[in-house]
Amino acid sequence: MRIEPAAALVGHVAVPGDKSISHRAVLLGALGEGEARVRGFGRSGDTRATLEAMRALGAGVDDLAEDELVVHGVGLRGLRPGRVDCANAGTLMRLLAGIVAGRDGVFELTGDESLSARPMERVAEPLRRMGARVETTDGHAPLTITGSPELHGIEYELPVASAQVKSAVLLAGRTARGPTTVVEHVPTRDHTELMLEAAGARVRRRPASVTLEPPHAIRLGDVLVPGDFSSAAPLLVAATLVPGSDLTVHDLGVNPRRTGLLDVLERMGARVSVFDRRRAGAEPVASVQVQPGELVATRVTAAEVPGLVDELPLVALLASHARGETVVEGAGELRVKESDRIEAVTDGLRALGARIHSRPDGWTVTGVPARLRGGRVDARGDHRIAMLGAIAGLASREGVDVGGADTAAVSFPGFFELLESVTRR
Repeated sequence: MRIEPAAALVGHVAVPGDKSISHRAVLLGALGEGEARVRGFGRSGDTRATLEAMRALGAGVDDLAEDELVVHGVGLRGLRPGRVDCANAGTLMRLLAGIVAGRDGVFELTGDESLSARPMERVAEPLRRMGARVETTDGHAPLTITGSPELHGIEYELPVASAQVKSAVLLAGRTARGPTTVVEHVPTRDHTELMLEAAGARVRRRPASVTLEPPHAIRLGDVLVPGDFSSAAPLLVAATLVPGSDLTVHDLGVNPRRTGLLDVLERMGARVSVFDRRRAGAEPVASVQVQPGELVATRVTAAEVPGLVDELPLVALLASHARGETVVEGAGELRVKESDRIEAVTDGLRALGARIHSRPDGWTVTGVPARLRGGRVDARGDHRIAMLGAIAGLASREGVDVGGADTAAVSFPGFFELLESVTRR
């Protein structure tokens, strides 16, 4: 797809429902009593995989509209054993591993080529400690899980900051004997614990840990999913980079463990306004307005990475337009995403004229406060790289050809149409 340079991005938009929360609403709704009605559901390639997984394991899901559905719960232990194709959804595979670990029977979790290349021992190891039998394929998918109705709660210290591993352990703990505690020295996304608490589970949260007491039952009820911050991020960055822009994203999830990009934008010089703050259930929601500013370099540390891990490729693009040298460190996790995002970003932006060098755990970028030349970016089967290429095209002098642009639909169907609706040329 060819993305031509933009004169400005102007308008008021909303983005699809948060992917992380949508996954969890379907999964916890299936484990609950009665019906869970989910409004604002973010329908994408990944979340469709979660819907099909729950149907395959015996939970009914009724589609009421594109963004609304009803999940018929089967209870904490009601899912039936079987084989599940997780497609490209890493969140689904890791959380589902925790869910089925406490269910008697054999479950096989498979995925596509990309998902099968991502590390799974990090979730298998704590589940084994809890009493489940988990077999990986050389540390990757497919996974074969022989669940146990006799799991026991553990205290587990995350060796790598990961909301997915934390969630898998907590979800396994829902049917374990005794409490389950996950210790994390760097805070990660807390959607799972917020939703468990909203469903009636007893959750104790401390600055560096979270503990779940196994509930007798959960009931999720109604869930209103806010807009996905990671889907809004490319639009916010585009409005920062293109002079004359003025863009507002409404009804956006602004969970503080997700919005590290806003902090980076502000300290780099963008004009950011967050207003109309309120709550959608347990999640904070607001409108975010962004206008361009003269950008300066910054440093992103390892402690910040969990709060903007999906947005780090966009930070590299910002840095290529900023005065000075930007360093991103502590982001080695990017090497085991849908692609090696560190090398994909380095190769992609360098081809457009950026002065960027990869590090084992991030980048060093020397900014040139002018538009990049343009050229071609290969998405490498990665939705985040596809969207990065599109934003780079809007901010370039000559435009960018995005190879594999259709992969954006994995997380954001309609991305290019929404982007075009606010682009002025």
